[in-house]
This record gives sequence, structure tokens and C-alpha cells, in this order.
Amino acid sequence: MEDQNESQLNIELSEEVAEGIYSNLAIITHSNSEFVIDFVKMMPGVPKAKVKSRIVLTPQHAKRLMKALKDNISKFEQAHGTVKDTEANSFPLNFGGPTAQA
Repeated sequence: MEDQNESQLNIELSEEVAEGIYSNLAIITHSNSEFVIDFVKMMPGVPKAKVKSRIVLTPQHAKRLMKALKDNISKFEQAHGTVKDTEANSFPLNFGGPTAQA
């Protein structure tokens, strides 16, 4: 039988990373080997927005993230009610590849 401590993953979270980064727009692009999610902070009345963080995932990890988000949103809505899906401002987000926004 495998020792339980051998199968545990020790994850370190620094104070700086624990503070988090605010994002109100995600731009998703992909190739045949990776998904790139750029988290952007847009401010009202400011025409320029900055990418605050970029995460690169394999397609397999992207699919696991999608499933985990779906599961967590479902649990959140069971506890707090339906999250209203509001349409963001419509503007072109074509960075030369397949694009979606969330």
C-alpha cells in the first residue's frame, strides 16, 4: 500500500501571489499544442487596457480547467443563486489566431 504522504503535492503560495491580480476580461487564443489565456484589467473611460497575467496551458489542462470552473460555478450558484451573464462591450479581439473571450 502506498504511503499517503508520498502521493501528496506540496504547493507553496507566496504572499505576493496570494494577493491575486484583478481581471475583468480574459482573452483566449489557441494553437494545436497550447491554450493561452491573457487576463486583462479594463477600466471605464480608459481606452488602453493591460494584460495583467498570461497563463499557457496544454489542451488537456485547459479542458480540466473548464470542467473545474463549470463544477465550481454550479456549486456557487446552488449556494448563492444564478450568476447573471451580462454581455461585455463588443469590440474586435483578433490577434491573428482563433479567439474567444470570457
